[in-house]
Amino acid sequence: MADVSYNPIVLKVLETSYVTTEVKRFILEKPNDYTFIPGQSVNVSINLPDWKNAKRPFTFTSLPSNNYLELLIKIYEYKHGVTEKLESINADDELILHDVFGHLQYAGKGVFLAGGTGITPFIAICRDLAKQRKIAGNSLIYSTQYASDVILHNELKQLLGKNYLNTFTKENVVGFVEKRIDKDFLINNIQNFNQNFYVCGPQKFVTDINRFLLELGAESKSLVFED
Repeated sequence: MADVSYNPIVLKVLETSYVTTEVKRFILEKPNDYTFIPGQSVNVSINLPDWKNAKRPFTFTSLPSNNYLELLIKIYEYKHGVTEKLESINADDELILHDVFGHLQYAGKGVFLAGGTGITPFIAICRDLAKQRKIAGNSLIYSTQYASDVILHNELKQLLGKNYLNTFTKENVVGFVEKRIDKDFLINNIQNFNQNFYVCGPQKFVTDINRFLLELGAESKSLVFED
């Protein structure tokens, strides 16, 4: 499925909650026949006079088969922008959904490498694979600054079991690894570079990981990421 140009759709927020101290879950009503592929994103704005044209991209974490839409959004208060305003948006408020886009879609078994909120497309993909009973043979390496930044840790652990690895860059947590995902980390934790690699996170994270993977023998056609 390619990018989809929908007319702007005003949707009611059904509920909100926090999954970490900075990441807020939004559950929205879902229109009939609204569709996307797990891993895709949508441009979102807030249905308030001064915010309707301020669009920002966020990734669906719900599945196309769900009767609701779910977005997990990190709130950046210091930026004084859309996400700060989203902190005040709750049930019965409205968001506007625009175009659906994204090519970070599942293409076969491999390794998911996520940095920070780059985990969100992989949440949808892993949920979808689990629903189809096709998650076996995939693994996830997830890097955050602190343990408290990890999004949906228990669910990801349940979905992937021993094939789920956390690494933290700014704290030492018993039972976990304190390290950046660098070339040595990949060598020590990935045995086969002849498979698919899905990479999502801050731009520097994606650029660095892709470079490391290519240096270690991965083929460019096996790297799946957003340009």
